[in-house]
Amino acid sequence: MKLEIPKDQETCEAKCGRKRVTLTNLKKIFWPQLGKTKRDLLLYYAAVADCLIPHLKNRAMVMKRYPNGIEGKFFFMKRTPEYRPEWLETCSIPHRRGNIIDFPVAQDLASLLWIVNLGCIDLNQWYGQCDDPDRPDYLHFDLDPVPPAGFAQVREAALLIHDDLWKKKVKAYAKTTGSRGVHIYVPIQRQPKQKEVWTVAKRTAIRLADMEPGLLTSEYRIEKRPPGRVLVDYNQNAWGRTLASVYSVRPKPEATVSAPVTWEELEQGVDISDFTMDTMPKRLAQVGDLFSPLLRSGPRCPLEALQ
Repeated sequence: MKLEIPKDQETCEAKCGRKRVTLTNLKKIFWPQLGKTKRDLLLYYAAVADCLIPHLKNRAMVMKRYPNGIEGKFFFMKRTPEYRPEWLETCSIPHRRGNIIDFPVAQDLASLLWIVNLGCIDLNQWYGQCDDPDRPDYLHFDLDPVPPAGFAQVREAALLIHDDLWKKKVKAYAKTTGSRGVHIYVPIQRQPKQKEVWTVAKRTAIRLADMEPGLLTSEYRIEKRPPGRVLVDYNQNAWGRTLASVYSVRPKPEATVSAPVTWEELEQGVDISDFTMDTMPKRLAQVGDLFSPLLRSGPRCPLEALQ
């Protein structure tokens, strides 16, 4: 989506249809090594919004705020601040002890920019939609290398897991995390509750690790993880947890992006550094949204197919 932000202004008002968003601290440096500013971040998200917003729509957003860029302190924020615009939609989710939290929702470009303007570099949405946040429509595995393992081992692990799921006739989609690993997503039928999804993810991770103990581990306790393996992290499927969304910029020195990739690209040796704020808009123009199958209502995998 087209967005114009003057280079020489610290604050401006962005027009998004009938909505107006005040953008602030635009010249603040967010990536010191690259000289990239908060303005650059906002322009990036506007550039990828057509593909990104459908993945965020109708989902609560956990705000991870970096008000002073990647080298400053960050903090998590769930509850939408009181100074939100009237048009911003929220998602009310009951928590323990009867506490209800109103999360912001990125329904359109205006709301996306408002959230990013708070200093949110990466975007972390809930797995379930707001009409029933305890019923996710995908299961995922977060593949994270245990030193001295690196991204080469992560690629090998991702391909192994894909092959295993393929034999079960389970379709899966991969994206780089933009940090160190790969996220594997499985679109599932939206029936089981989050706890059930977590349980199946755990069983699958343990089975995979038992099948390839020289490459994989499902050990969640850091001190007990064997070195040189790739963690198949199932615990991110737990209720209330989030992962960086597709097309999220990560708070890394290279401004890398969590990018969907094909299994062929993983076979050919694609690297996390291939996808950045600078390269992602052009890639989207060339290949489109490789994660669009996750948005389809059907056919989706029954959870039992993974067992």
